[in-house]
Amino acid sequence: DLQKLVDRFRSVVEDKGGVVSEAKKWDKRKLAYEINGFKEGNYILMQFEAPSDAPAELSRLLGINEDVIRHRIFRLED
Repeated sequence: DLQKLVDRFRSVVEDKGGVVSEAKKWDKRKLAYEINGFKEGNYILMQFEAPSDAPAELSRLLGINEDVIRHRIFRLED
C-alpha cells in the first residue's frame, strides 16, 4: 500500500517534467500529537527537481488523499 502511494506521487512529479532523485520510506513513528485519531504514521521523504507548477499540483493531490494525514513541501536552496 505504502509503495503504491509513493509511486503515485512520484509519477505526478515526473508527469510534470520533474526528476525524483530520492524517495525513501522512514519507519513508522509516533506522532508528536494525535491527528484525526492517529497516534502513529509512516513518513516518506521524496527529493525532486521539477518546474514550479509541479509542487503546487503535488500539494493539491496530497491534500485531498485520504491516506495522507499531513504533508509538507520544502524548497531547498543551493
